[in-house]
Amino acid sequence: MASPGLTELNAVAAVAARRNFRAAARDLGVSASALSHAVAALEARLGVRLFNRTTRSVALTPAGEGFLARVEPALREIAEAMAEASEQRERPAGLLRINAAGLAAEQMLGPIVVAFLRRHSEMEIEIVSEGRLVDIVAEGFDAGVRLAETVPRDMIALPFGGLQRHVVVAAPSYLEGRRRPLGPADLREQVCIRFRLPGGALYRWEFAKRGEAFAVEVRGPLILDDQRLVLRAAIEGLGLAYVSEWSAREALADGRLATLLDEWTPPYEGLCLYYPSRRHLRAGLRAFTTFVRERNRPQR
Repeated sequence: MASPGLTELNAVAAVAARRNFRAAARDLGVSASALSHAVAALEARLGVRLFNRTTRSVALTPAGEGFLARVEPALREIAEAMAEASEQRERPAGLLRINAAGLAAEQMLGPIVVAFLRRHSEMEIEIVSEGRLVDIVAEGFDAGVRLAETVPRDMIALPFGGLQRHVVVAAPSYLEGRRRPLGPADLREQVCIRFRLPGGALYRWEFAKRGEAFAVEVRGPLILDDQRLVLRAAIEGLGLAYVSEWSAREALADGRLATLLDEWTPPYEGLCLYYPSRRHLRAGLRAFTTFVRERNRPQR
């Protein structure tokens, strides 16, 4: 029996990770039909079915699970060997995939990503921005960007951008004729724009003062699942909102919004670029982390 090629083995690993032929094909940069043929050819060569396929789902068979368990470590070794060999290039090149929350991606884009690509013309960066927390290794990312408190402990975390802060904001049109809240407890008398977290729960506004932290469940007729829409609704005067100070900076500067309860919203640890603690970093990721450190270095 002829030995399977690396293309076929990567095809099986990609389909197993995605559980979807079209998504796996996009990851590998091939057509869904080509990927399906590669997997089918390997199954025919092995004489065993690796996947159970229906119109709605794709799942490994027991034989497929055993096969992938043996093959996947070898694929990782091959990928690392190729990455180490490519490090011999004098200039970093290739694709760097980064997962980031939406606002985190925006904060990194201008000051870091754009400047990095201008310096390293042979590099490519793909940023996937989403609210949910993902396993960057399992989903094929080189690095992630999250708040420091959400970075997995087994990752190397590289802070950038300084401290962050969330603030309670309101438009002048909303505040006109209303009594301003003096403390978080007064929010129960206010109309608030609520935020739905990616997991489905409603976010409880978080406050702290003199070392005591607590959360408040607010009320209001409008619930949104996008922070940009929350900010837009606040500017329109639909209620109080609890948003990133960075995202509201322009509206605060030009007077479209004002902050409330400032003494109850202290700063907290900011964003981190994080990545696996591998023995060898790909040249592109190593160059990117070096660049982030440079940008994070205090200016004299």
